[in-house]
Amino acid sequence: MKTLDQAAVGSRVTVKRLHGERALKRRIMEMGLTKGAEIFVRKLAPLGDPMELTVRGYELTLRKAEAALVEIE
Repeated sequence: MKTLDQAAVGSRVTVKRLHGERALKRRIMEMGLTKGAEIFVRKLAPLGDPMELTVRGYELTLRKAEAALVEIE
């Protein structure tokens, strides 16, 4: 199982599944990270956290702990 926090900078990935508790999972879905959504990993902060993503035409910054809940392919 590969998760979003393991994706390399410059890669394009697709959301396969979301993990986590109900409230956190819903919050992630409200940000546009739903099953089948394509994500472009733009860059990482100097210390590796957070990550900057492009999802559905907008830029999103996500913590590594939250990105670890997004299973990708």
